[in-house]
Amino acid sequence: MASTLLSARDVRFLLYEWLDAESLTERTRYAEHGRETFDAALDLAERVAADHFAPHNRTGDADEPRFDGERVHVIPEVRKALEVYAETGLWSMSMPASVGGGQIPHVVASACSAYFQAANPATSVYPFLTLGNARLLLAHGTPEQVDTWVRPMVEGRFTGTMCLSEPQAGSSLADITTRARPRGTAPTASSATRCGSRRATTNSRRTSSTWCSPNCPADRPGSRASRCSWCPSTWSRPTGRSASATTSSPPGSTTRWAAAGRSTHCSTSARARTPRAGAGAVGYLVGKPHEGLKYMFHMMNGARIGVGAGAAAIGYTGYLKSLAYARERLQGRPLAERDATRPQVPIVQHTDVRRMLLAQKSYVEGALALVLYSARLVDETASAAGEEARDRARLLLDVLTPIVKSWPSQWCLEANSLAIQVHGGYGYTREYDVEQHYRDNRLNAIHEGTHGIQALDLLGRKAVLDGGARLRVLLETAGETVARAHGLGGSEADFAELLAGALDRVAGAAADAWADGDPAVALANATPYMEAVGHVVVAWLWLEQLVAAHGREGAFYEGKRAAAAYFFRHELPRTGPWFDLVASRDRTVLDVSPDVL
Repeated sequence: MASTLLSARDVRFLLYEWLDAESLTERTRYAEHGRETFDAALDLAERVAADHFAPHNRTGDADEPRFDGERVHVIPEVRKALEVYAETGLWSMSMPASVGGGQIPHVVASACSAYFQAANPATSVYPFLTLGNARLLLAHGTPEQVDTWVRPMVEGRFTGTMCLSEPQAGSSLADITTRARPRGTAPTASSATRCGSRRATTNSRRTSSTWCSPNCPADRPGSRASRCSWCPSTWSRPTGRSASATTSSPPGSTTRWAAAGRSTHCSTSARARTPRAGAGAVGYLVGKPHEGLKYMFHMMNGARIGVGAGAAAIGYTGYLKSLAYARERLQGRPLAERDATRPQVPIVQHTDVRRMLLAQKSYVEGALALVLYSARLVDETASAAGEEARDRARLLLDVLTPIVKSWPSQWCLEANSLAIQVHGGYGYTREYDVEQHYRDNRLNAIHEGTHGIQALDLLGRKAVLDGGARLRVLLETAGETVARAHGLGGSEADFAELLAGALDRVAGAAADAWADGDPAVALANATPYMEAVGHVVVAWLWLEQLVAAHGREGAFYEGKRAAAAYFFRHELPRTGPWFDLVASRDRTVLDVSPDVL
């Protein structure tokens, strides 16, 4: 029976026939690996995700984490799943060999992780956040911090999380009130309530650490004064014995509509128990004072891509489940068949059901391509020959980051909506998984920077920084695809022509929006710009897939061509009105008074 998590055939097409992941083994960084290593990791990931993560996805949704006044408790299946995840080496496979990791290419590790995000978004977040912590410390921590905390996290013995914000601040990080006071060799994050800490200080693993970005003393308010603090749940004495808990403690766990099996709560650092007198959680300074925001974005940019990957994975599994249902569910007859005595047909034979399935296929396979392409860029920044190639990859990754976060979150949610629609009335019941997939995916357009914030980042920063260098690299790279597709003739050339026209509008609309340099007017329509550029980027990656599939025969490749045709004919035309709105500098939403809403 085919998996309903992801299509293994599609994953291998993207990795090997399109992105040429196997060629990475020719580079020193990945020389110890080969195609057999990658295939073994993918097979293992699919098996562990199906056997140990997927079975308790619905259980965790129904039996949410509970706070007993001291600890947060999750269902026991979470701990068991994470133990298997660590024991099999999947937890550490993407980390550098220098800290005990497998140092497998990021693009392969991302494909492996997608199986877990499809199987169980709630449980898979624990290693996701832990490795984010580990990478932050690897980049900015001291050798002692790396030895003390990174290695146990890579092994899966310790877990990590982050304090996202504070209730009164939300996404406005300049308004956080937590203060850090130096205290010997470690700062103290003093009394404050921080919101949205996805903690692993549960019965899921043994030890956890919390990353937060408190401000320095009040003489330097604002986000530019922030510092990064590393707050372990236990202190290590010089003797090697653990001292009492020092991190922030949760006044309560939150009840969530989406990813309900995930432990999320507000934490109050004033309630921490410290090894010495005084209120506040005790932590270590990471890096330099006043650079906390920069360090935060080191972690956040990885989290943004991870959120997009999760959205793509949840959309993908919903699509596969609705496809399986449509092939089995008997209802109605062909339009030309008027004889009621004739047998009913599977609903996949009805044109509108095929429309919904093809739309889903174009969204989720396009989104997974976007995620893995971005992951391949991460490998380029780490291992490409020559600084120029690495710099170009960084620029392209930088401009794609808000898109890879937001486009799957927006359009794979639409895929989940269509999956429910394919199921009809059954889709809205808990008898089928698709309603939970919709709820779980709804979160992804909100956390790690909302859809609107990503849009502001794209049009307000990425499109214009350094004279538009990032956008220029994107358009040049997509233009190379257009040229290759033109040379193939046929439908590839036709779609290349459509893409070329859309690419011209990407730069033109941005220039028009910023015509007089007024950010209020330019950014009033940032969200339509994000929608339009996201669609153009996914159309580009569909053209890339068509080029990779050129001349190949079989149902799989015909499916690729059908999904690409749908996207170019049904979805790419949406970008015209979006670009028109941006270029016109429309003031409708800018000028409307809050009083009339």
